[in-house]
Amino acid sequence: MLHSFKYGETKVVVDVFTRLHGRLAFMVGLPKTPRGRLKKQYFQPLSVLNIEYDYRQQLNFQKMHDAAILTPLPNLLCEPVKLSISLFLAEFLYHALKGEQQNEALFDYVLSGMEWLNSREHSYANFHLVFLMHLTRFLGFYPNLEDVSTVQYFDLRSATFCTQPPTHRDFLMPQEAKVLHLMMRMDFSNLHLFRMNRSQRNRCIEVALLFYRLHLPDFPDLRSLGVLHELWN
Repeated sequence: MLHSFKYGETKVVVDVFTRLHGRLAFMVGLPKTPRGRLKKQYFQPLSVLNIEYDYRQQLNFQKMHDAAILTPLPNLLCEPVKLSISLFLAEFLYHALKGEQQNEALFDYVLSGMEWLNSREHSYANFHLVFLMHLTRFLGFYPNLEDVSTVQYFDLRSATFCTQPPTHRDFLMPQEAKVLHLMMRMDFSNLHLFRMNRSQRNRCIEVALLFYRLHLPDFPDLRSLGVLHELWN
């Protein structure tokens, strides 16, 4: 589940990233009684659902017949810090996955990331940095980490390290290029080993989002970023 909003009094528009058909939108009628199958609480950001639907490629909105929670992720909604991260990632994925077709590896990556965050009790402050940077592997602009010298610039447009600054302005100076290279060495198993203060972490997320804006058409500023900036004071 990526996003939902109310449409009229009895319907909700739901954006979902599915394993079989990629990004889909549904117009869902909400039940008038508690016994209805399609419950409003199912359609929370990043809910993992098992859904039954008819797929018609030519339709803007697919028809959903049934839905149920497939993988409960209660800590993403109950713990304030994880909730802030989840709302940020839901907004981010809503824009980053627009137009995505079937991609089971991408689906599995997103799901495993959410399961990992839900299960952690501590040491996950760098999670969103790792998640965003490694997601680029599936979207086609993962940074080229080959032949990285000790002092290099990073060209955000071509996603490559270079020994001289590019002729355009979308690049990182050597000090920040080193930080980016450090970020790419992180994964879920070792991210707790990399210490950053809030200022450093916020700068990393700003660079990551700039990177996405350069590679994904019409990628906007995210409204939830301000809340994320206030975490881990």
